[in-house]
Amino acid sequence: MSVHAYITRLVLAAGMLLLAVAPAMAQTNTVYAGQTSDLSATVVNGETYTWDLYTDDVSINFGIVPGNCPPATAYFTSGNTGPVVSVTWLIPGVYYYKVTVVNANGCSNIALGMMTVLNALPVAEIQAVAPVCAGDYASLVISLSGSPPWSIDLSDGTNTITYDNISSSPFTTPVAPLVSTNYTVTRVSDAYGQNLNHSNTILLVVKPRPLTSPIIQYGP
Repeated sequence: MSVHAYITRLVLAAGMLLLAVAPAMAQTNTVYAGQTSDLSATVVNGETYTWDLYTDDVSINFGIVPGNCPPATAYFTSGNTGPVVSVTWLIPGVYYYKVTVVNANGCSNIALGMMTVLNALPVAEIQAVAPVCAGDYASLVISLSGSPPWSIDLSDGTNTITYDNISSSPFTTPVAPLVSTNYTVTRVSDAYGQNLNHSNTILLVVKPRPLTSPIIQYGP
């Protein structure tokens, strides 16, 4: 029997029990490595709920074998009992989760779900930079997580510059603003995905130079 047929049989046997994940993931059952999501079952008075996590080893009998997922790959953040549990997903891959429901009569049933964990989204962080004098260059150093090649959009609040095919981290670029300026990375992408969450913002302070004064020649 294929894994899909096996899971379908178990889910159908679970009757009206409904499994879901947090609202943001309800349709796709997809998260990124490092994220935490909720798994939930429909609450019925008198029922208890116990959850198990499994790797993608489909040769096991989900109906009788307890969870086999190592904590280093995915784990329950605050216990595996109750109608709602939270799971932190650490390593990309395919996982299965099971909830065992026991009613007030002592009868039990199970339902299964599947979660696909994608590679973590890349993240950019700009290092703090020392003040410069007007007209001088400063170097912005940007640390990037993920897998190269990267592409980033760097904004100064008015203009945005795109840097493509970045092969190593940290990435350094020169800037020479005329006035004190805030810099933020508004987009970063790597070999696996794109992150539109903004990085930290740093302020580059530009110090004015003294005004040029005429040189006066005094006689003897």
